Amino acid sequence: MGLLSDPNRRRALISLLTRLNTPICVVCYMAGVAWFMGLAFEPFTLRTYMSENAMGSTMVEERFPAGERALATGREFAAHKKRAGGMPVDWLIFWAKDIIFLVNEHDLIGMQAWLEGYHHTNTTGMDWSPLQGRGGSIQAALSLELSSDVVTSLDLVLEGLNGQLPNLDLANLFYAFCQKIGVLCTIQGKLQRNDWDSVSGYSHAVKTMMLMVMKQASGRPWGDHGLFLRYHIEAATIKGVNSFRQYKTDTTTIGRLLEGMYRKLNNLLERLHQSYFFYLMPSLSHFVSIGYYMPAFGLLFVWFRLHVKIMTFGIAQSSPGVLSVLTPLVISHLTGVALYTLPIRFQEMAGEHFPVSETEAVVLTAIAVYTAGLALPHNTHRFLSGEGTEQGWRVLKLVAVLYLAVLLGCTALINFSLGFILALTLVPVAAFVTPHIPKVLSAFILVVLSPACTLLFSVFFFQELQEMPISFLEGWLLYLSVISQGILDHSLYGSLVYPLIALLVYPCWLLFWNILFWK
Repeated sequence: MGLLSDPNRRRALISLLTRLNTPICVVCYMAGVAWFMGLAFEPFTLRTYMSENAMGSTMVEERFPAGERALATGREFAAHKKRAGGMPVDWLIFWAKDIIFLVNEHDLIGMQAWLEGYHHTNTTGMDWSPLQGRGGSIQAALSLELSSDVVTSLDLVLEGLNGQLPNLDLANLFYAFCQKIGVLCTIQGKLQRNDWDSVSGYSHAVKTMMLMVMKQASGRPWGDHGLFLRYHIEAATIKGVNSFRQYKTDTTTIGRLLEGMYRKLNNLLERLHQSYFFYLMPSLSHFVSIGYYMPAFGLLFVWFRLHVKIMTFGIAQSSPGVLSVLTPLVISHLTGVALYTLPIRFQEMAGEHFPVSETEAVVLTAIAVYTAGLALPHNTHRFLSGEGTEQGWRVLKLVAVLYLAVLLGCTALINFSLGFILALTLVPVAAFVTPHIPKVLSAFILVVLSPACTLLFSVFFFQELQEMPISFLEGWLLYLSVISQGILDHSLYGSLVYPLIALLVYPCWLLFWNILFWK
């Protein structure tokens, strides 16, 4: 207490921390990255286990014998659909009993319309027809995607809208029955490996975990199940994969697996809640809980707390004009509002006056507004308050750092993967930017670490993780489609990633851009 109450000692402590600020920042940043990369190492993870007592391994017996009959039923459904010119509704409402068999059109759009009709909600403004009946509260859902009669393995998809994940027990249930019945199962399209102590085994686990991180950070639903999670329905997608392996799984075996899972879920007296809702999975047999991965994010924020204390002490002796800080803050956010609203508003106008499609118009408008934003807030503090002062940029940076800390912290609580990726790029920006560093090199680094470039790098990184490398032109086209898909997901399903980037992350980055060119 004496150290903090004595002005001379406090000044000496602040001076010491100021000199060590950069080394502490670098060490904490590297420690956070190292901690996160170490999470894929099997001894640092937890083995999956069933938390719900009602879903014990010996409580059901699978008796499904009708694999050929299931194929015949599928062919019969295709014939009825062709004859009706759409969904053969009358032929399907006979299946609805304790289990609702749902066959939807138009992929996610059809699923979203059914969910809104079933729950009598209208969260996306989508039109839907009234349902003829309801089956009560839905506890769990399994989406089955089979692209071929031949199945070599089953892949589990967990990532849902806005990074939501189902209760871990649902994944544990799938893995337990695959092990029991002898079905080859994967997650992120990757098989289980036992050589965790080798370099290749660790690299395999890292790729699997990072694929989950990238998918979760995108905020988009990676299957029909992803739309159920917002209604507090635990759901997952099971994809049948035909990879031309020698190992084949017949329809009867798949039927036994689904029967066993549904029987287990039928034993539940309440919703799945015993296990984790926040986790990462380097494999189907191991997981990383929130208590293990949050310290990696926290290490990135140690510098924030230190930096805020130093800057608060540095500006305590004088107070710059309010307008010198308020002006760039307001204009940066107005730019973000333009980035959020103009692409949708200009899509029809651009399509009428230029030879581009509506999708291209949305993407090009978003890029144009984003690029123009680099010039709009530039030295905006001078318009209303004259020349900027030394204390002015310090106060602005203090506001920007606090803003960034709150923004990333709240994002990580909702979607850890998105918050961590943003922290990896924005924390270095907040650490080094001042008006006194070389402008050209620093501006280049800021642009490289901006949200738009982070998305571009993520596109190429995701393809590398999938072992499907692409050329720069292919990556650029994929980058443009990702932007349009993000805006479309927000409009159709209520994805929050695009408004988060446009209205909060981008304006926050513009504050640091304005600090760099402060005069």
